[in-house]
Amino acid sequence: MQARVTVILVARNGAAYLGRTLAAVAAQTRRPDAIVAVDAGSADSSADSLAASAPTQLVTTRAQPFGSAVERALEVGPPPQSEDEWLWLLAHDNAPEPNALAELLAAVEISPSVAIAGPKLMRLDQPDVIAEFGETMTRYGSSALLVDGELDQAQHDVQDDALGVAANGMLVRRSVFSALGGFDPGLPSIDAALDFSIRARLAGYRVALVPGAKVSSAGPAETFGRRSVSGSRRARIARGAQLHRRLVYSPAAALPLHWLSLVPLAFFRAIGQILAKRPGSVGGEFGAAFASAFTGGVLGARRRIRRTRRVGWGAIAPLRMSPRDVRERRLQAREAANNAATTSAAPMEPVAGFVAHGGLWMVVLAAVIAAIALGPILSAQSLVGGGLLPLSGTPGELWSHVGYGWREIGGGFVGASDPFAYVLAVLGSITFWSPSFGVVLLYLLALPLSALGAWFAARRVSSRPWLPAIAALLWTLAPSLLSSLGGGHLGAVIAHLLLPWLVLAALGAPRSWAAAATSALLLAAIGASAPILVPALLVAWFAWLVSRPAAVLRLIAIPVPLAALFAPLVIQQIQRGNPLGLLAEPGVPVSGAETSAWQLALGSAAPGLDGWTGAASALSLPGAGAAIVVAALLLPVAALALLALFVPGSRRSIPSLVLALMGFATAVIGSRIDVAVTGASVASIWPGAALSLFWLGLIGAVLVALDAVGRAAIPLAVLASVTTVILAIPLLGAQYLPNPTVREGDGRILPAVVAAEADDHPAVGTLVLTPNAGGSLIAQLERGAGATLDDQSTLGSTATSLPRSGRSLADLAGNLASQSGLDTKKELAKFSIGFVVLTPADGHREVHQRASEALDGNPVLAAVGSTSSGLLWRVNEPGIATTAGQPSNVDSAWGRVVLIGQGIVFGLTLLLGIPTARRRRRTTVSGSTATAPATTFEEEDDNG
Repeated sequence: MQARVTVILVARNGAAYLGRTLAAVAAQTRRPDAIVAVDAGSADSSADSLAASAPTQLVTTRAQPFGSAVERALEVGPPPQSEDEWLWLLAHDNAPEPNALAELLAAVEISPSVAIAGPKLMRLDQPDVIAEFGETMTRYGSSALLVDGELDQAQHDVQDDALGVAANGMLVRRSVFSALGGFDPGLPSIDAALDFSIRARLAGYRVALVPGAKVSSAGPAETFGRRSVSGSRRARIARGAQLHRRLVYSPAAALPLHWLSLVPLAFFRAIGQILAKRPGSVGGEFGAAFASAFTGGVLGARRRIRRTRRVGWGAIAPLRMSPRDVRERRLQAREAANNAATTSAAPMEPVAGFVAHGGLWMVVLAAVIAAIALGPILSAQSLVGGGLLPLSGTPGELWSHVGYGWREIGGGFVGASDPFAYVLAVLGSITFWSPSFGVVLLYLLALPLSALGAWFAARRVSSRPWLPAIAALLWTLAPSLLSSLGGGHLGAVIAHLLLPWLVLAALGAPRSWAAAATSALLLAAIGASAPILVPALLVAWFAWLVSRPAAVLRLIAIPVPLAALFAPLVIQQIQRGNPLGLLAEPGVPVSGAETSAWQLALGSAAPGLDGWTGAASALSLPGAGAAIVVAALLLPVAALALLALFVPGSRRSIPSLVLALMGFATAVIGSRIDVAVTGASVASIWPGAALSLFWLGLIGAVLVALDAVGRAAIPLAVLASVTTVILAIPLLGAQYLPNPTVREGDGRILPAVVAAEADDHPAVGTLVLTPNAGGSLIAQLERGAGATLDDQSTLGSTATSLPRSGRSLADLAGNLASQSGLDTKKELAKFSIGFVVLTPADGHREVHQRASEALDGNPVLAAVGSTSSGLLWRVNEPGIATTAGQPSNVDSAWGRVVLIGQGIVFGLTLLLGIPTARRRRRTTVSGSTATAPATTFEEEDDNG
């Protein structure tokens, strides 16, 4: 007797495919006996198309998965009419070839033990490519396709046995389908057919592959009823299916362990997803874990298996994929992805080699220049002067100053650290045996590191192989860098070193999660070192985001680490009504004369035109001579930057020139904002970092111009390089002038006697009195061996009013420095002051003399003598220099929240930034034919 076949055709928003599928079913050489059409909640004309085909029965349901729709069709459809009845399951996109049903029936007729037969699914858009042919799972339960994405050359036609087949096109005995309970409701799409096939195998039936039967497919099971499914959603569905099957298939004794491990495993897998540059899959890991743990359905599925199982799990072991095959599959997939990415990657890497085209030699040249220019500090262990102080003695002390806690400035207060404290902690931890030496090392390596960063960044945006060397020279000798080094502005130096790397990372960020994460870390470090740059850099980030809408997921979160660093400080400054204080330069406030706009336009961050005013005076040049010389030396760079607007490809120069304009505007505005106080003077924001941004934009435009001017490029580049070298000469020689701002330190600020006392009593206070103009004194209270750079806080330097402790300290200083007759013993004890230092007069001799006499006459004090820091007195009363412990950055709930929050943000960003993909081999071309820049960061095929 001929087998009876009922087609169950399920459609959901598949009107575009239904016509072809219905025609293909009607054209079968072996006509089905009945057709039950199911419209599963379509929003298009699918229901009308199904009705027009005059099926045996039309079923309309709400939107639901394919398996549930099949169940509904069997519930309301015609009852079984024979024992030998088969169901042919088709979706709206499954158009079978004319002999497909006949081939399937032939396969099951000759093998009575076969209860499920699967056709060869072919891609709808590529009919000669196999979409899927057989399913299996690994030793650890991960599902896998036996064949997918291969050109059909009959190479797999010898296969006739498999662990599972796809639901689409499946021919299944109706009695078996009913006995097994159909598809598992806990598996709505991915792995539903595999699970059903496994249960059939465990019930004693076979699952066969029928290579002669071909059915088209427009996509995998998870795309049923959807136009597309994102990679992250697909990963979440697949992980949920794997976890569900793990709970269903596991032995009863292991079930509690598997259930308890769901969330911990999700945490570790989330870290793995970040390392694999798939952050979009992180949420899916936790979503799948919680859904598997709490949505139910596992116990019912386990009961169904227990009720129908006739053979043990060992019976299906030979059909699982072996570990060797798994490794081979992964290797093939990786190679295919790399080949596809290499083929589709537009950019070709110029042949500019780091050694062959001057990169290494520019770094060596910069190192030689640095060794000569910084000769007086080559043997230094610490640096002082300008904005510099030694760092704390151990990395532990450095890290204790980050976050939210006690700030030992003035009378002390509890507050947020400057974000720069993190930068100093990292810098000092590099030379952990002597943290202050980290600053010295950075100074000595500043020029070669500048050359290194500029060379790689320039290679990314230029096609001529020798241009990166020119960019490296211009960036290394930038007046903003040299003046920041000479003035002790460490934050501006660090920002200058990192800006080229930020450009390099940002250019790769639209294609690479690692580059995006690196951009985020660099932006945070630059913003922490030079807060004045934050507004301009955020504008640049937003413009980059808007211009790359396809990469919005990668680019949108770049400012998050920066926001995490600044958030506690932002809250406090806003609460104090001083939001402009956020722009203050971190470190020791440095006062100075305001720099005019025209001097800033000439690249000078401070009055004096970067040393040329003094040089012109020494050469007896006219008053305007220095400005004329500097303008003439800058003219080649400025002219080339403007020329970039009028050469072929001038559009490439616009971002650079806009960046330069923002840098100049930032320098002008910032130099006129007085937010910090140092003694009786105000300190405006150092414009050096903003001028570095200005100079960066100019160099970018210069590269565009030199790329386009043909044979004139070499002489123009040489001219710009020579004039830049000449321009830098006064700044390079600044360290050899009398009384340079930055000088070698001995690792301490206060006298050795105080440092020795601080070893036993770290909280000992020292009142430092500095004579000032107008008969006044500047009073500073320092703890232990003296203030360090990581002690500094912009909350203290930008305070809009003197706190109560500050007023009390001022009163105490006034009474000590004058013969008032007031007993100062109580106030000294209140501040735990053990020593008093009176610094040298420096032109204020009368003030110094009066204060010295008053201190000598105070019975509470005993003169120690003259020290390198000035005159020193010791407080007579023993036990004064003791104080109760103050809250550290982990002693308060808010401090712990800040550290944990910032740690999570930076931990995840670091994981995402770690390169894990193997670098692809790229085609190289000569500099004369290269038309596109290098891609330095790896492009990734990810799910995020």
